[in-house]
Amino acid sequence: MQKIDELNRFGVSISIDDFGTGYSSLGYLKHLHIDELKIDQSFVLGLNENSSDKTIIKTIITMGEEFGFEVIAEGVETKEQFEELKNLGCNYFQGYLFAKPCPENEL
Repeated sequence: MQKIDELNRFGVSISIDDFGTGYSSLGYLKHLHIDELKIDQSFVLGLNENSSDKTIIKTIITMGEEFGFEVIAEGVETKEQFEELKNLGCNYFQGYLFAKPCPENEL
């Protein structure tokens, strides 16, 4: 936590990647000084086919807003996913719909 605080003082933004999976405990939200939550792509993948994924995404967005975090949806590959995420209140996105990974000098 001390290292994260030091990075914050230098202006570095901190994100919790793949939020909702693995070791991304809810406890981090109240103890770590983070700026962003990134919704794991596994939830985005099933967004238009699985009501549970939609509920999880909606909950992450609401929770992020309540904590004052930016919320980023990972793995957005279709216009349908993009539109549904916007309708759920997500404002930031990453995925193949927008660009494929590329070397830094090609950005």
